Amino acid sequence: MNEKSTIQPADDACCHTDGADGRKSHHSDKLKSNLTSRLNRIEGQIRGVKGLIEKDTYCDDVLNQIAAIQAALNGVGKLLLEGHLKSCVVDRIREGDQDIIEELLVTVNKLMK
Repeated sequence: MNEKSTIQPADDACCHTDGADGRKSHHSDKLKSNLTSRLNRIEGQIRGVKGLIEKDTYCDDVLNQIAAIQAALNGVGKLLLEGHLKSCVVDRIREGDQDIIEELLVTVNKLMK
């Protein structure tokens, strides 16, 4: 059976025009809490790395902690990107705004550096 896949709007995010630059996102309380928790953990990891450097910890150990921080930040980025694709991008394409594709490509390129 060959079923068509359709992109559904995200339950956790929606975008609309509002604010100084005309764009704003709204995330569910659940997603905000998840992101905030992840960012708080990352903030603690960064403070930990700073402490390791101050204590002259072996470089390989510090580098491994930095890799863990980068992976955690990538996780936050993936969550935001998923919500953005399922809501903002889909909505703007449906409205006929093709500029969102170029904006998305620029953003994805930045995330992949």
